[in-house]
Amino acid sequence: MLAKIEAGKDKQALEAIKKLPGAKEVTFTYGAYDLHVKVKFDAMEELDDFIFEKMRKVDGIKETMTLVIPDKVI
Repeated sequence: MLAKIEAGKDKQALEAIKKLPGAKEVTFTYGAYDLHVKVKFDAMEELDDFIFEKMRKVDGIKETMTLVIPDKVI
């Protein structure tokens, strides 16, 4: 996932997201998005819950983009 963060809330948002169940890796990025969040779930319902009930409720999150990568690549 990629996220845009409100100015001045970068570190606070990063620390909050690192504590969320399912977040495997959270790093700052340069460019159009401020954070890269690597997550792993077994079902789309779990991903939906993470996005809508956890990630987007973190103080400072303005926008997210989710990129789904399949386990098996052809």
